[in-house]
Amino acid sequence: MRLRLIPREERFFDMFAEDVANVLGAARLLEAMLRSYDVLERRAGEIRDAEHRGDELSHAIGHRLEATFVTPFDREEIHALISGLDDVLDYIEEVADTFVLYHVEAPTAVAVQQASIVVRQCEQLHEALTHLRGFKHLEKYWIEVHRLENEGDQLARKAIADLFSGGGDPLEVIKWKEIYGLLEGTIDKCEDVANIIERITIKHA
Repeated sequence: MRLRLIPREERFFDMFAEDVANVLGAARLLEAMLRSYDVLERRAGEIRDAEHRGDELSHAIGHRLEATFVTPFDREEIHALISGLDDVLDYIEEVADTFVLYHVEAPTAVAVQQASIVVRQCEQLHEALTHLRGFKHLEKYWIEVHRLENEGDQLARKAIADLFSGGGDPLEVIKWKEIYGLLEGTIDKCEDVANIIERITIKHA
């Protein structure tokens, strides 16, 4: 087999699509975990597996980047994109682990809503990266990710304010403040990826 010195750059687009599909899968697993709230260890384990898969995909993209002469867009942007997706996955895994480690008896309605926002954002990111090839008509995806981030922001702010006004058990307050913060962090990380996609698109459209 003849070794290709310049691998086809188009393969990158398929790899980004694969990477974001894995992130979306993890987001859906998290939402399902909070909605059913059973076999937590197993569900958190599935999310951990998705995180490991994400690492493998990132490494594969990194290796291809090293071996590729002509990339579809700037190397820095490719790095930013894959590390942004990694960050979303890391947060999703941390949220799942926190529910297990803190022995949370049941998720609140707000936590489930936040997880649902993450899924909807990841769906938009998935659509955007699946259609990245032509760098066209992607604006609607990042606009929706931003809208969802604002929705998540208002939700988290109100939930945290309610925590402190309820006169509840201080330990529970601390626990939930951290969980809401992690979920809000996940939502913010999704917005970071949308910003990277926006930058790439504007530069190359």
